[in-house]
Amino acid sequence: MRMRLNSIISLVAAFTCLTQASATGHTIIPSRPNVVPSPYSAGRAMPPSPPRDKDRYCYVKQGCQKTRDDAPHILQALQECNDGGTVVFDKSYLIGSPLDLRFLKHIDIVITGNIAFDDSDVYYWQNNSFKYTFQNQSVFWKLGGEDVHIYGDLTLEEGKSVIDGRGEAYWQAVQTDKALLRPMLFALDGMKVATMSNLRMRNPPNWFNIIANSSDIIISNMDLRAESLNGTKIANSDGWDTYRSDHVVIQDSYIHNTDDCVSFKPNSTDVVIQNLECIGSHGISIGSIGQYPNETDIVENLYIYNISMTNASDFARIKVWPGIETNFQTHLAGGGGSGYVRNVTYDLLHSINNDRAITITQCYGQSNETLCNEYPANLIIEDVTMKNIYGTTSAKLDPEAGTLVCSAPDRCNNIKVENITVTVPSGQPPVYECRNMENDLLQLICIEESDEDRDTSQG
Repeated sequence: MRMRLNSIISLVAAFTCLTQASATGHTIIPSRPNVVPSPYSAGRAMPPSPPRDKDRYCYVKQGCQKTRDDAPHILQALQECNDGGTVVFDKSYLIGSPLDLRFLKHIDIVITGNIAFDDSDVYYWQNNSFKYTFQNQSVFWKLGGEDVHIYGDLTLEEGKSVIDGRGEAYWQAVQTDKALLRPMLFALDGMKVATMSNLRMRNPPNWFNIIANSSDIIISNMDLRAESLNGTKIANSDGWDTYRSDHVVIQDSYIHNTDDCVSFKPNSTDVVIQNLECIGSHGISIGSIGQYPNETDIVENLYIYNISMTNASDFARIKVWPGIETNFQTHLAGGGGSGYVRNVTYDLLHSINNDRAITITQCYGQSNETLCNEYPANLIIEDVTMKNIYGTTSAKLDPEAGTLVCSAPDRCNNIKVENITVTVPSGQPPVYECRNMENDLLQLICIEESDEDRDTSQG
């Protein structure tokens, strides 16, 4: 009798799933947002994007089993509606295998449902995710191509218009296996002319996003949150990392995480970051750069504007590896690379209880200051302005509010700091550790650099 009852339940469940899959009714599809950089652009207008075919929609099918893989359905829909159509994710999807989607062209991708990645076996993804040599990163899926718009609808309730990495399983696993390779949640890789907007992202195993080998990208109105349900320490969770990409704008978004809010990795040029609210991060960071010997890293033409930063370790931050290779963390060692940071502006920054308002270091990943002084960074920092920074720091370093330390006199040129009104909890005048800077360009009270070993808990 019990076997018969179980069979009936299974048949009912299968029938219900099939009925849902074959239903013709779908949620209302939001119109493509008109995403425009404001107030600043990345230096050139976005190329025109032709309208999509009005009658060409591909609704991604949802699998019927709890332990399923919807990756084949996703691939099929994107192939069928590529070059002129619109793909709609309006149900709940579970991805259990990697997806290389770098063939996209003239296509809109609408997410009103939710997309999650199977977390039943974290070692499956360690072995099967797409790998990057840079900092031993990996990712579940890659989206690339030309003229692509990805968007959702943030007026829908929580749980809709969301991409979920189910990071908790990885954060727990890495506590006992530091060598575990954890995938990033999302990659734009080899993408030319794209927008991504009005979406939620939740709990990445590693970074939320990488924008790699891409150009003419606008990210807007995104909601990113990494939150543990069980008090597990969240590992990494950068909001966005740009890498070998140019003409990128990231704006009008909320990020609650535990690592860099935005990070400019090697060869990020002509990038604007504006109108962000960041909580719990490591700052808006250039770097880390200069990691790999015999490689040249260039970060140039950045404008960071109107950012609110709360409860972070750092705010405006530049982090460069020393001139000799050193070990920092599992899967993260480096130093000795060359290149430059040039033409960077941080403007209108609101600091709320951050440990440091300004951080410049050329000793990233190394606690031994003497070693960094003996082997100065090979990378030059020049033509940087940090201005109109206001608010408060935390009590952690009071009365110190930041550090501006270059490893040799010729490694930093024309670094200006203007109109800084940040206060410290004690009410004393805020001070900043300064070395090898042009102090007459710093509207700060500079003090001698501490001779204690560096705290490398945040790099």
